[in-house]
Amino acid sequence: MLKKIVFVVDNPDKKIGETRSYVIENGYGSDIISTVHALNDTNTIFDGDEPYKNEILIGCDNPDTAKKLTDQGFYVVGIIPDAAQTEGEGNTTFEGLKYVFSDIDQVEMDSFVKAYQRYSGEPWDILDTERLHIRETTVDDVDEFYKLYRDPEMTRYMEGLFENPEDEKRYQKDYIEKVYGLMGFGVWTLVRKSDGAVIGRAGYSVRNGFDDIELGFLVGTEYQRQGYAYEACKAILDYGRDMLLFEEVQTLVKKENEVSIHICEKLGFIITDEVDVEENIYGDEYMTDKRVSLNEARFGKYVRMLKEL
Repeated sequence: MLKKIVFVVDNPDKKIGETRSYVIENGYGSDIISTVHALNDTNTIFDGDEPYKNEILIGCDNPDTAKKLTDQGFYVVGIIPDAAQTEGEGNTTFEGLKYVFSDIDQVEMDSFVKAYQRYSGEPWDILDTERLHIRETTVDDVDEFYKLYRDPEMTRYMEGLFENPEDEKRYQKDYIEKVYGLMGFGVWTLVRKSDGAVIGRAGYSVRNGFDDIELGFLVGTEYQRQGYAYEACKAILDYGRDMLLFEEVQTLVKKENEVSIHICEKLGFIITDEVDVEENIYGDEYMTDKRVSLNEARFGKYVRMLKEL
């Protein structure tokens, strides 16, 4: 868990000072350390505290320093100095960093926290509804997914999981890095607030062959007919409009799945056409990015529905 943000900078300025104060006001520790001191003695980063690298996020304005600290195991975000923004001075290429901030005094605390979470592997909290907490999926969720999918009804209208749970966990690990990490959205886990139970999945995806972002959802059999799917998807659609700035979203539903079609219509989706959708993209085993060959591909008939946000 994030406890402290340390700014390791060549030339501390007013904006860095204001940002440090802002971080402290939000309940986190924060220090400003010169690059020279940090490189000469990394213990200065901890300021006498126990040196738990995995509880610290470093903001650094020097790409060379950022690389050295990253190589030592620190979580580092880049800071582009004002002079570099206005006059194009200095090297602003932060190789290997997941996040680089400009106008550091305008960065919200949530952005610092989410940058830290991406480095540390903690899932992002996406949103809350009255009964549900919606967050990014973790590898640990996979075991709960197998419990949901063991009812044959769950795969009547949609694909199931890989037969081997280890394949599914490797897939999920890659998904976290390549989809969440690069796109900032994806399919998320639905957690019931009352008891912490994982009850389903919902979120956005990009399907090969289609231009529109796709909404998808599933709720475990024992949790169905209680309004959870509608509650989750309505909030996710609002999030897509307000936070992700989506203007239009599609959903693809097996044409026999009348219940899901009804939920989508209730959410404001309109049926546009019927399409063929590839169902077994990775086959029976997950082999990183390898897809099944065309002669092994399996397609199903789906109703395509659209909604303007």
